[in-house]
Amino acid sequence: MNELKALLFDVDGTLADTERDGHRIAFNQAFVDAGLDWEWSPECYGQLLTVTGGKERIRYYLDTVNTTFERPADLDDFIRGLHAAKTTHYTQLLSEGAIPLRSGVRRLIDEARVEGMRMAIVTTTTPANVEALLIHALAPDSMSWFEVIAAGDIVPAKKPAPDIYDFAMQEMGLTPADCIAFEDSRNGILSSQGAKLATIITINGYTANDDFNGAAIVLDQMGEPEAPFNVLEGNAGDAKCLDMALVRELHRTKD
Repeated sequence: MNELKALLFDVDGTLADTERDGHRIAFNQAFVDAGLDWEWSPECYGQLLTVTGGKERIRYYLDTVNTTFERPADLDDFIRGLHAAKTTHYTQLLSEGAIPLRSGVRRLIDEARVEGMRMAIVTTTTPANVEALLIHALAPDSMSWFEVIAAGDIVPAKKPAPDIYDFAMQEMGLTPADCIAFEDSRNGILSSQGAKLATIITINGYTANDDFNGAAIVLDQMGEPEAPFNVLEGNAGDAKCLDMALVRELHRTKD
């Protein structure tokens, strides 16, 4: 039996509900700054979430939704500028406390730290977004809690490709059998499973109907003792919230 050595966390939708009332709002503010009449509704943004990466999402929007937009000569630079402005607005939202962690996230991370469990961030969002979320929603020194911050364009192929997970494990000197991943979406689990990782899913409003076949468990949230999770797929035994004992058991049963 392989010992669990590391927890690998996705960020957006997993650690915090950042998409609908975080990234989407920040994108719309960036569009206003640029003098654009674009506005991504919650429904539109849900469709755009099929593509990972903010810059990639803007390009996909132009390719599939706003196809009549007159593109500037240097589209790549235009997209980079919009995305940079969006990141500024997103960081501001975080600094104002507008995007808290999801239920049970801080409790589980604190428990893992007490046990000396190794941890990493594995995400397609930018390093700046990761830092802003961790500092403002978790703790000022929380960047140092994670051995590796694998984020953004550090690998050429983003999720659902497994590359970002492979990179994190390589940096940590670990194998898939040593780790378990935490995800919230179809693209996320395709990435983690492509890296041969056992995966715990906590859904959000955008991913409730995604296909999570093969997940170790699917929950509505990590939960708290006084506000338990709901098990959507899998077996949590007598557990009421996702703690390290349950994480270890899920890792063991997926060996």
